[in-house]
Amino acid sequence: MACNRQPIFYGWWVALTAALGLFLGSAPIFVFSFSVFLNVFIQEFHVTRAAVSLAFTLHNLVSALAAPLAGRLIDRFGARRTILLTTAILGFIMLVTLFFTRSLWQIYLFYIVTALFGWGSGPIAYGSTIVRWFDKRRGLALAIMMLGIGIGATVMPPLVQRLILNVGWRVAFASYGCAVLVIALPVVGAFLKDTPAQMGLLPDGATFALVTNHRASSGLSWSDARHTRPFWLMVIAFFLLGASVHACVLHVVAMLTDRGITAQTAALASSLTGVALLLGRLFSGPLMDRYFAPRVAISFSGGAALGILVLAFGHSTLLAFGGAFLVGLGMGAEADMIAYLTSRYCGLRAFAEIYGYAFATYVISGALGTLLMGIGFDRTGAYVVPLAGFSCATSVAAVLFGLLGPYRYGASEVGPTAGNYQASTVEP
Repeated sequence: MACNRQPIFYGWWVALTAALGLFLGSAPIFVFSFSVFLNVFIQEFHVTRAAVSLAFTLHNLVSALAAPLAGRLIDRFGARRTILLTTAILGFIMLVTLFFTRSLWQIYLFYIVTALFGWGSGPIAYGSTIVRWFDKRRGLALAIMMLGIGIGATVMPPLVQRLILNVGWRVAFASYGCAVLVIALPVVGAFLKDTPAQMGLLPDGATFALVTNHRASSGLSWSDARHTRPFWLMVIAFFLLGASVHACVLHVVAMLTDRGITAQTAALASSLTGVALLLGRLFSGPLMDRYFAPRVAISFSGGAALGILVLAFGHSTLLAFGGAFLVGLGMGAEADMIAYLTSRYCGLRAFAEIYGYAFATYVISGALGTLLMGIGFDRTGAYVVPLAGFSCATSVAAVLFGLLGPYRYGASEVGPTAGNYQASTVEP
């Protein structure tokens, strides 16, 4: 008897391609490996932690300013073209690190310029593709996509640390740029497609035509979204949670070396945070497909608040690692939640632009949180006070997620006929 095997839905190849693009995107090297570069920059340029943290702050602020414009360009011209162009530019910029990073102001300039083009290889561009390929399994697809950053956050810190020890930090950046140009750029060019319609397919791999295709273009415009209560609740929650988890993740290596832990062991703690981030992204997406997403957000935010308290007041290495793990879970889940909640409360009509503003909030909060952590340490000589404040901020974020209310653009309910196609907007 012949076996009827259904081919793998091409959308999953798109999700895997997006994961690779994010793995070799800007976040693993400029965000999650920044704590490894922190002490290196301090020693080479003879400056304070706050001065070096300013490089990351500038990077995030410029990224945040570019994000809404990026979203508008993606909505207009498509994600694939913008991804290919900006990925090529980003890889080239990292190659020239070998020649133009001889002073702290040049480091600032380097982080600013990479921020201008890093959005093209980030979650906004890839996320705007995934939400069009998937509806009912959108959370899982976003989780697969975001695994790229999670794996990058796990692999890159110790790899970068080893490269720095063996060949220096400039070559570490240049090597990453080569990987972007040689691996990420060709694969994305070959496999990424903007929408399933380009291949004669429907979202989630549906095998029959629908009476209407209104859901692909349904949703709020940016001007409409900014006047809604759920949008501002999400933005404030993203800001508070993003500031808190970024500050902890990016200072974890310095935090642990202050306690007498070796730099290599502290880098492993950063990798553990990356593992947690990976797990947060792996499980938060499917959980949001199954359960009401704000409840999932509350759970991960509460865990992050607890982890920050453990980092502040736990004195053993084991407790510090446990706290870093909980913070990593929260950071991993938040990146998934931004895209998912934006699509459910604002729809797909101007998704990339609205997502750009929401993600910009997250990026700005990370920049300010990291800087505040450095300032707090410089003024008090310890991390306890800023950590206590960030724990409170994360708790407030959890409360705000609980106030969002039911979805406005829930997952479609597809029956055996096209006439049963409708949107669920009621809280599960």
